[in-house]
Amino acid sequence: MPSMPITYKPYHERTVDTQYHELLAHIMKSGRVVHPIHGEESRMILGHQMRFKMENGFPLITERSLSKMWKNGLGEFIAFMNGARTHEELKLFGCSWWNRWTTGEHCAKFGLPEGDLGNGSYGEVMARFPDTNGKTLNQIEVLLEQIKDMPFLRSHVTTTWLPPRVLQSKTRQRDTVVAPCHGNFVHFAVYPDDGEMDMHHVQRSGDLPVGVPFNFVHYAAYGMMVAHITGYTFNELVYTFSDVHIYESQYENVEEILSRAPRPFPTVLLDKNISDIFKFRPEHFELSDYDPHPGMKIPTPV
Repeated sequence: MPSMPITYKPYHERTVDTQYHELLAHIMKSGRVVHPIHGEESRMILGHQMRFKMENGFPLITERSLSKMWKNGLGEFIAFMNGARTHEELKLFGCSWWNRWTTGEHCAKFGLPEGDLGNGSYGEVMARFPDTNGKTLNQIEVLLEQIKDMPFLRSHVTTTWLPPRVLQSKTRQRDTVVAPCHGNFVHFAVYPDDGEMDMHHVQRSGDLPVGVPFNFVHYAAYGMMVAHITGYTFNELVYTFSDVHIYESQYENVEEILSRAPRPFPTVLLDKNISDIFKFRPEHFELSDYDPHPGMKIPTPV
């Protein structure tokens, strides 16, 4: 049976959220032109923040339909929560799009076997983080314990960014096929007197047309799951980008997106019978009130 860790406004009372649309337009108009390692021009800005009141709907973009793929995003994040670090493990959770980054050729560049994301990847760091006593821990498990025991603390933080494993130079190789793009840190603020919880996600790097819409799914769902397990109402998702960009091969698609008016955000509910956060799967999330524009295939370089 669906649960409501979010108290949604009725669909007809929701305000159309234009933040994503406006950021696309701003980068196309004023972004700095840079030449990234992927071999094509891009436009980027450094530092941008969005705020999503969850009562206004789940932040699944409407400028193009993600109805066929949004559960891949759920599967990806849930897989990482559970420590997945190979393409095969990700597929078991319903995420199939890592094949381009886990070919034998690409993995070999980092001394990794085919299909392996590496020791600096999201799942490895999230679920097997080195503790001070030499053991490993799952950050989310400890986070939940801390929220329940000491909700007043300001240190409800998880991260998938472990510098020794992802920084590189001419003489130093990183230990992952992709330095975590959306994995800087997540900070939960808990208000026991009000029964509410806010969440602030800081993202290192965002491919705005392709990756970011699924990153919104990741962290809105993460907030819902944590709120459900700890008994709070998920009030606001604060979303901060460091580097956010649009690739040259995406410019034409972005112009098409900008010609489409955004629509109200949909409703997403989760299964209230799940009492262990690691037992959630994409099928435990239910989407309704979704009225997007037609889908669109947009390229992204590897």
